[in-house]
Amino acid sequence: MVVSPEEEHPVKAFGWAARDQSGILSPFPFSRRATGEKDVRLKILYCGVCHSDLHSVKNDTGKVTYPVLPGHEIAGIVTEIGSNVTKVKVGDKVGVGCMAGSCRNCPSCENDLENYCPKMVLTYRSKYFDGTTTYGGYSDFMVCDEHFVVQWPENMPLDAGCPLLCAGITTYSPLKYYGLDKPTTHLGVVGLGGLGHVAVKFAKAFGSKVTVISTAPHKKEEAIKGLGADSFLVSTDQDQMMAAASTLDGILDTVSAPHSIQSLLNLLKPHGKLVILGVIAKPLELPAFPLLSGRKMVGGSGIGGMKETQEMMDFAAEHNITADVEVIPMDYINEAMERLGKADVKYRFVIDIAGTLKAE
Repeated sequence: MVVSPEEEHPVKAFGWAARDQSGILSPFPFSRRATGEKDVRLKILYCGVCHSDLHSVKNDTGKVTYPVLPGHEIAGIVTEIGSNVTKVKVGDKVGVGCMAGSCRNCPSCENDLENYCPKMVLTYRSKYFDGTTTYGGYSDFMVCDEHFVVQWPENMPLDAGCPLLCAGITTYSPLKYYGLDKPTTHLGVVGLGGLGHVAVKFAKAFGSKVTVISTAPHKKEEAIKGLGADSFLVSTDQDQMMAAASTLDGILDTVSAPHSIQSLLNLLKPHGKLVILGVIAKPLELPAFPLLSGRKMVGGSGIGGMKETQEMMDFAAEHNITADVEVIPMDYINEAMERLGKADVKYRFVIDIAGTLKAE
């Protein structure tokens, strides 16, 4: 027997969801579970719009089951806690990122890497341990295990801070893991979008020298004057790229569109590291010779564990790092998705959930 989203759980909820591959979002009544003994219930105030939200509502991976209610950059305020919750209290500001659960006892979980748990539960379009579908932050409230709730730094704005729960940790974690967080590092950042602009901010906070690499020459002024990058390369300019060969210790590649990495590998010094962060639908071509000749590495990284996510948020607050955002009403989301697909946003849409989400 198929149970409707409104009847899966006892507590009525409301949000916006996509019902099919058109990706069009519209009002969506559903339900949330009752607050369990280790659960936190939060009123959602803001939710960022991630590029993966667009991929999901359009079913770009071919693995999506509808309806899809996106949103994994969630900021809100605690309205109820379970009897065994110790991490937060009612009235606290909190965040929820890309994860809503994990097994908590595998090697990854035991090493604070819940994001690599084979049973990791996504905040939306996933199956929770009770078999029901997870729904994201384009909604009025959420219920989440306290382990996957982030304590909100006091001096961080909710609207400009919530994208860090995805874009922030996605860039912070590889900088730390691959040792690219040093003042002596010369880092390249490919793509100046939602991920890229945050990557520049974190790298500069670590004291690194930063070169932005982009196909768009008009972004040079914003990269250098607006974000503090030290230099700018137009990736389609062969003379510029050749002149910068063997100058970078590492590169964060944030681009999700298909592209060649040969020219990027040429920018790396010996022992340099190219880290792929963009979700690219088509397989990359990996040339062997640049790797062999300079002992270079191509790696990847996906968000981060809960301990590191909290560390990232605290570091960002200490260094006044936030995302550059355009706050929108809930009923603008379809136009925002269309603009996002054209990279027409500087640099992250954030939905004013509390102020504009109206139940019908």
